[in-house]
Amino acid sequence: MKPHLEAPALDSIDRRILSELQTDGRMTNVELARRAGISAPPCLRRVRRLEESGIIRGYHADTDPHLLGYEIIFFAVVGLETQKESILSAFETMVNEWPEVRECHMIRGGGDFLLKLVAHDTAHENILTQRLTGAAHVSRVQTLQTIRTSRYLAGVPL
Repeated sequence: MKPHLEAPALDSIDRRILSELQTDGRMTNVELARRAGISAPPCLRRVRRLEESGIIRGYHADTDPHLLGYEIIFFAVVGLETQKESILSAFETMVNEWPEVRECHMIRGGGDFLLKLVAHDTAHENILTQRLTGAAHVSRVQTLQTIRTSRYLAGVPL
């Protein structure tokens, strides 16, 4: 678990920069500066400050799982036998090693963890589910397969 960092104060220009980068992280600094209404050098300094503070955690390509052979996206609500920190941490360590687990969230109410997974097909989904149900200290697994995704936004509202 990452420690909570103190976020720097953000002004309207910082928020505009973040909003634009959430929409298109590949734009040039010159274009970003134009959209933020400032010149390029201070824009670059602001972006670096946002990166160094941890507000900008990284940049990545948003790939299409279906075009890459992952026909199934599903969620798993996992309940553990105990909530001892050592057991919770061991579970997180285990699933963080599975490439098919794309997100792992500790949750409150209805389970201990919510996982987002991808699978090539139903057989692969079943294998992953069996791995979860057979894992140490797992008492319950409920899977939810997506039918379609009508909204997928990166980041947060700015």
